[in-house]
Amino acid sequence: MRIKVKVITNADKDEIVEKDDILVVKTKNPPIKDKANRAVIKLLTKHFNARVKIVSGHKNREKWIEVEERFSI
Repeated sequence: MRIKVKVITNADKDEIVEKDDILVVKTKNPPIKDKANRAVIKLLTKHFNARVKIVSGHKNREKWIEVEERFSI
């Protein structure tokens, strides 16, 4: 499943907000040395309880992510 997300860096806290048809991922991390992308993957993995990867938009605020599979407990 592919989902479009918008990333806001240097936020006050890490959170995911649903806004219209897009997920807004806020992270405290800066967009330096891939820190923000790693934080986005970590937040979305926890949110979906599944493997997540960025498929496009690595250097943009708007990204397409792919939710691969759910983790089993």
